[in-house]
Amino acid sequence: MNKFFLQAGSLLGAIGVMVGAFGAHALKPMLVASGRFETFETAVRYQFYHALALVIVGMLAKEFSAKTLNYSSYCFLIGTLIFSGSLYLICFTGITAFGAVAPIGGTLLVVAWLLLFWTVLKK
Repeated sequence: MNKFFLQAGSLLGAIGVMVGAFGAHALKPMLVASGRFETFETAVRYQFYHALALVIVGMLAKEFSAKTLNYSSYCFLIGTLIFSGSLYLICFTGITAFGAVAPIGGTLLVVAWLLLFWTVLKK
């Protein structure tokens, strides 16, 4: 399963670079005009942090083969998609109701970090 999370983290990182560059250049006037530039930057930043976390957890899977590490990986992946995805949706649609979904992703990211901690603690 570690290969899947290494691939997922790598893709999230690559997409983060592309989306970040597109937002910083082509979309910046629209994002600034709508007051969503900071929201966009937050989405990209969290996507990068957790893309790196997925790659690290994928590499740790050899050392710590535990169910909790696997759960942590899924929480990182799903949490990133929900958190950053909801912020991207706010930026591109202007529908602020998507902000109600972001805490679900954020909670999954916190759970992912705590599961990683627990995995290492139990080793």
